[in-house]
Amino acid sequence: MTSRIDTLYGAAFVALSAAAFGAMAIFARYAYAGGTDVLGLLTLRFAIGGAILGWTARRRGMVWPRGRALAAIAALGAVGYVGQSLCYFIALQHAQASLVALLLYLYPAFVTVLAAWWLHERLTPVKCAALVLCLAGTALMVGGGRGEPLGIALGLGAAVIYSIYIVAGTRATRGIDPHVTTSVICLVAAVVFGALSLARTAAGAPPHWPATAGGWAAVIAIALISTVLAMLAFFAGLARLGAARTSMLSTLEPVVTVTLASLLLGESLSAMQWVGGASVLGGVLWLVRAGGGASEDAVALEANQ
Repeated sequence: MTSRIDTLYGAAFVALSAAAFGAMAIFARYAYAGGTDVLGLLTLRFAIGGAILGWTARRRGMVWPRGRALAAIAALGAVGYVGQSLCYFIALQHAQASLVALLLYLYPAFVTVLAAWWLHERLTPVKCAALVLCLAGTALMVGGGRGEPLGIALGLGAAVIYSIYIVAGTRATRGIDPHVTTSVICLVAAVVFGALSLARTAAGAPPHWPATAGGWAAVIAIALISTVLAMLAFFAGLARLGAARTSMLSTLEPVVTVTLASLLLGESLSAMQWVGGASVLGGVLWLVRAGGGASEDAVALEANQ
């Protein structure tokens, strides 16, 4: 009975995390409308979110990495996480939020290919068929999408960087509590974006902070809901469900984004995009069932979006 209750709680936590992550693209569009730019948004997101996650990790008495382990995780944050965040949030200015979210969710397919090439994992016929399904779905989404080529390219770029980050981070974070890993990565990202903000200010082109109450509310929602709440709920679900089931439930995220984009932003997907999006998500679920990138360490890194 206890196991069943734990499973239900775990599913609820992962669904909550997926909904919080899925809402991030919508919050970002409102933040841009409120006067902020990408650098201002990301600086505030990681300064607020990183501080809270770091504080909660210390309050729980978690052991922080040192030496090479700390340096490796810091590099993940400074290069991989910062690069992925920049691509994703700039893409949201040049393409539909729903399209960008679906393109980002190609990362399990890229992880599978990278793991085969870099970690010498076997590409089974099932994995190959799932990859073909993802590729066909992407072609349909891009062909039927409404967005500038720059937005589509950056959306794909975010997925590629994210997949490299996960594959490289799987080894670097082994044996380290995922909450601590996430705290370090967010704090490092806050330092990088803070430094970029200072450099731009010194050059006479400071980042744009929110100019309206709605803009501030959207930025704070990204920091508290789509960062802190989303990550803590993800880890709570992962501890109860394990890697494979957590990965499968996390595919709710782009569904949430597409639904909210339709309801709140008035975005509509063409019939071709619906077919393409369904193909991508179907291929991703197929990959997860086949074991593509579903180790505990890899899935824990997926909390960093």
